[in-house]
Amino acid sequence: MRLFLACCFLLFHLAMNAQQGNYFEEIRKHRLALNEEFADPKKSPLTKEGLAHFDSLNFFPVDTNFRLWAHVVRTPDSLPFKMLTTTARLADYRQFGWLHFNINETLLKIPVYESLRLKGKTGFADYLFLPFTDLTNGEETYGGGRFLDLHIPEGDSVLVDFNKAYNPYCAYNSRYSCPIPPEENHLPLRVTAGILTYGKKH
Repeated sequence: MRLFLACCFLLFHLAMNAQQGNYFEEIRKHRLALNEEFADPKKSPLTKEGLAHFDSLNFFPVDTNFRLWAHVVRTPDSLPFKMLTTTARLADYRQFGWLHFNINETLLKIPVYESLRLKGKTGFADYLFLPFTDLTNGEETYGGGRFLDLHIPEGDSVLVDFNKAYNPYCAYNSRYSCPIPPEENHLPLRVTAGILTYGKKH
């Protein structure tokens, strides 16, 4: 019996280690693809000067505590509104719902949005936009907040992975117009996951 339990324990840990290894490889490939995009003159948001000196984007170490399932409370009656941007442009969004989740024993909720501009475009029918600010902004991360891309789930939960949090393009080039996260999208803790301020090492 003890041998059986020991074998079960070993198999469980081997499976968990394999799953974690697959996840770390997923994030490695995700970051590699971002670096390739930024190094490509046809796709990069960098200025000519920035592109000439570009080596790599920098990220927090991968932290699985910031990969979590959120409960989705939909707001089907919400009205379209104009989200402020870094320029005079106003972006058209609608609140899709609220995400409820727990980070390091802190219960949080944050609105998630649909882009009315993108909703009618091919490949974006189920796209959700999650802009957020947190207590790292202006220090380790871009002062204007960061973004996450999500998709409308079939049920009432969605996977939120802050290790994939990225900067708006205006963090690299002032010619871009980027949405400014609404006040409701502030997380009152340090989200030490995802991308760092451009040029900052961790």
